[in-house]
Amino acid sequence: MKIIVLAAGYATRLYPLTLNHPKPLLPIGGRPLLDRVLESLAGVGADQTYVVTNAKFAPHFRAWAATRPDVAVIDDGTTSDENKFGAIGDIAFVLEQAEIDDDLVVVAGDNLFSDDLWAFGDFCREREAPVLAVYDVGDLAQMSKYNSIETDDEGRITYFEEKPAAATSTLTGIALYFYPRHVLPLIAQYIAEGNNPDQPGRLIQWLYPRTDVYTWRVPGTWYDIGSAETLREADEAFSQS
Repeated sequence: MKIIVLAAGYATRLYPLTLNHPKPLLPIGGRPLLDRVLESLAGVGADQTYVVTNAKFAPHFRAWAATRPDVAVIDDGTTSDENKFGAIGDIAFVLEQAEIDDDLVVVAGDNLFSDDLWAFGDFCREREAPVLAVYDVGDLAQMSKYNSIETDDEGRITYFEEKPAAATSTLTGIALYFYPRHVLPLIAQYIAEGNNPDQPGRLIQWLYPRTDVYTWRVPGTWYDIGSAETLREADEAFSQS
């Protein structure tokens, strides 16, 4: 199993903190955010991690990864929001550049978890199908920032809408995904068809009518580090742990 960490964004909402420093390397409780993300995923059984980033921040990630032999940094060569590949575009780029032919976990580099996610790996291996991690945000007013999903009794997605205008549930899919080896060609197909290469949830929206996509509930607390407020909240929580 391989892991791809999505870290090619510019995090403009956190300027000036992220003007010259990548968001996934900001300190949370005294340690880089990305350290904590990968620590949560340590038990899923991956043997290699690829961090995909942009030309501006590649040197930062290479310095961070210098003592981590199981981490490879891949520079997508982009330089701004105007020419970025988008999250799904970056997944396809890494699959091609690293010639990945293995089960794959994809996680956004700014998704922080309070708990260990080893059970995610077990669940994914049992299903041998795509899996979307889900979380109850507990507030319908927040749902327009995320996505809305419905599932059947076995946890298969039956409905998915990115950034819903009128969500009826507070359960949302987050940027933690599993794609088994046999599904990887569909990612290339998605890009080849000219679909939107940004927002990784759009791949799930396209995928679930074509193949079974299951859901897995994230334990503990999930932090979406997208604002100074959530950054402070996470920093305080992990400083106390």
